[in-house]
Amino acid sequence: MSGPQILLADDEDDLRIASVQGLELAGFAVRGFASAEEVLSRVGYDFDGLVMTDIRMPGMDGMSLMNRIHEIDPDIPVVLLTGHADVQLAVRAMREGAYDFVEKPFTVQNLGDIARRALDRRTLVLENRRLRALAGKRDDIETRLPGRSALMVDLRYRLRAIAATDADVLIVGDTGTGKEVAARALHDISARAGRPVVAINCAAMPAALMESELFGHEAGAFPGALRPRYGKFEHARGGTILLDEIGSMPLELQAKLLRVIQERVITRLGSNEPVPLDVRFIALSKSDLDKEVAAGRFRADLYYCLNVVSLRMPALAARPEDIPLLFLQLVAEARARYRRDDIEVPAHVIAAVSQRAWPGNVRELRNAADRFVLGLGVADEEGADDDPGEPASLASRVADYEKRLIASALAASGGALKPVYEGFGISRKTLYEKMQKYGLTRQAAVGQD
Repeated sequence: MSGPQILLADDEDDLRIASVQGLELAGFAVRGFASAEEVLSRVGYDFDGLVMTDIRMPGMDGMSLMNRIHEIDPDIPVVLLTGHADVQLAVRAMREGAYDFVEKPFTVQNLGDIARRALDRRTLVLENRRLRALAGKRDDIETRLPGRSALMVDLRYRLRAIAATDADVLIVGDTGTGKEVAARALHDISARAGRPVVAINCAAMPAALMESELFGHEAGAFPGALRPRYGKFEHARGGTILLDEIGSMPLELQAKLLRVIQERVITRLGSNEPVPLDVRFIALSKSDLDKEVAAGRFRADLYYCLNVVSLRMPALAARPEDIPLLFLQLVAEARARYRRDDIEVPAHVIAAVSQRAWPGNVRELRNAADRFVLGLGVADEEGADDDPGEPASLASRVADYEKRLIASALAASGGALKPVYEGFGISRKTLYEKMQKYGLTRQAAVGQD
């Protein structure tokens, strides 16, 4: 489930199920979980909903969950569900940042009223961030898609330019390069921010169920269809539809998708009535669709229909100068998730990270940052690097290593020169000469314009 939603955590099965059903009947998108840990794994900086949690639960309790969520984003509203004995604790929690608390037993109407106010507040927060982004400040897009390389600067520029339009977008990139991150950032700074984002994994959805899941159905449309059901396309009205792994969609369904994109209408299974559809389509693909078209696995007309605007997510191998800063940011995020104290990243660790091949791109680098924060080192269990390819000359390899080492040390020192030249045992003048030789600046090292 995607779009503005409520994540509800309560270890009491009956109460959780009843609350979820009641809120769904009131028109909310809700997901229920038996533990706080399950909720935490689904919350990020761009989460556009709210969290409701019981205070007393085994494992992580509601107060701890609230604190962990606010480490990720202090503006995510958290509503506490309390027993009578926990009211004083809930009041204290509100002083510490909780949005509200509801004492058990509660009515769904009361819960729904609080949810509406909290969701409105969250929408306003995200809208303000979107406006700051459009003003050209260091913004959410630069936070989500960091990097000072020309490739990333151009990508962010194109995202901001596209956001002002309703053009459909095709995002292509290798696994782990951040295609969905870019797509959600595009939605969040567009005029559709605050409306649903419905992500559809075309590779994971069973072909037999895909048509009903996407278009919806009327009661009696097929055996087992006991009542009408909105499809994912209809649920996204006013918002954005992310078609992940679009190249895996069956050919017979591609023709129906083409009609939807061209005409912006759908027809539920078992109905003849067209339903207008106001959405933006963002398609994601790890393979070049023009090659899939040439191989006969993808319709050419659908490809050209989706490819109004095309973005390519660069692999880390194409922007190695971004790796030190990106790793430091991922370490900071991992430290917040795992509630670890400030962790100093030694220059030699950043240098080693910078020299590694990352075929899994940002996703693999994030795993390495998690391992580092957990004290498990950077390398995976095998600890093997990828084949570096054709060996370069000794002189170029030494120069490349020296450049990466200096760049990493500058990033680790926050751009301060004294710790760098003293750490290397060289003079300030020698460091300046080497920085000039390799085109390094303090501003670029710490990610400043």
